[in-house]
Amino acid sequence: MTELASYAVSESNSRGRRILEAAPSGRSEFQRDRDRIIHSSAFRRLEYKTQVFVNHEGDLFRTRLTHSIEVAQIARSIARRLNLNEDLTEAISLAHDLGHTPFGHAGQDALNGCMKAYGGFEHNLQSVRVVDVLEERYAAFDGLNLCFETREGMLKHCSLEHAAQLGELGERFLNNRRPSLEGQIANLADEIAYNNHDVDDGLRSGLITLEQLSAVPLVAEHLQQVREAHPGLTGRRVVHETVRRMINTLVTDLIRQSAGNIASSNLVTLEEVRNAPALIAFSPELATKQRVLKKFLHTHLYRHYRVMRMSAKAQRIIQELFAVFMEDSHLLPPQFQRNADRAAHARAVADYIAGMTDRYAIREHKRIFAVGEDSI
Repeated sequence: MTELASYAVSESNSRGRRILEAAPSGRSEFQRDRDRIIHSSAFRRLEYKTQVFVNHEGDLFRTRLTHSIEVAQIARSIARRLNLNEDLTEAISLAHDLGHTPFGHAGQDALNGCMKAYGGFEHNLQSVRVVDVLEERYAAFDGLNLCFETREGMLKHCSLEHAAQLGELGERFLNNRRPSLEGQIANLADEIAYNNHDVDDGLRSGLITLEQLSAVPLVAEHLQQVREAHPGLTGRRVVHETVRRMINTLVTDLIRQSAGNIASSNLVTLEEVRNAPALIAFSPELATKQRVLKKFLHTHLYRHYRVMRMSAKAQRIIQELFAVFMEDSHLLPPQFQRNADRAAHARAVADYIAGMTDRYAIREHKRIFAVGEDSI
């Protein structure tokens, strides 16, 4: 195994766990984090949570689970090339969506609207809440008791209001500091994975076409390479060859640009990473092409009328479940019933809804609002 760079996160410079535990045997602290994440209930639920297409719409579309695995693969490859901590990068990648609602961003927007009077809802914050509080697996503590650096990397975004309530974890948002390079890698690996695999899923669904994508430079240049190298190739192989070349180009560019940024910054310590500008980045040319692709997907896929129809249904399900649970807490499972103030009750409702899978939310809505034998 290649020796870690001096500015990488290691067990010697880690801030450790909130609750002290005996050191693991036969694995590193960050391998322990990864293992705890994989064995968590929240991780298993990602199998039935939307990426773009609601779970029941097809067996081959990405889910939050397959997306997280793909992010982890890309992130580990980048971390290895930069002599950074692969195990930490993998743990962050696998955990980054643990707090996501059912129905993707439509569900998150709906739940955030419902929670507006009670502090709002941010899925990054919810992911940390899952691993700090909500998972119930260990006798000695709530949550998973993950290392600080894993939790820090999971929290990609955070409002200043919420950051002020997070203690050490929120300090970097208040003081304009950066997370570890491993956390920065997981963030951009997430972007590489969802942009390119949403292209794949969008084409599979028929909502976008290769002809439309030919106007997007990042896609067009790789599609042209495939057609020149394999003139007789048709169907799914054309799509797969194009997407894998796009991913390779982005990963290679990210490694090259980031290595240059790190070298020019003369980093020695992890603390210097936190005080430096973001160093894991695409080259300006590739960053521009990524933005064009993202804009295309937003216009032609995420705002496609068929996706919007499902999003509208999803938002109504979330809103109606939230309203009925707020009105009558006895409709909630006992562990989510709160006899405290209304804000605490609202947060418990949000915890319950955010933990639902797509199909569970649909069934729960039917059980509460539908009439008939199949609604019981």
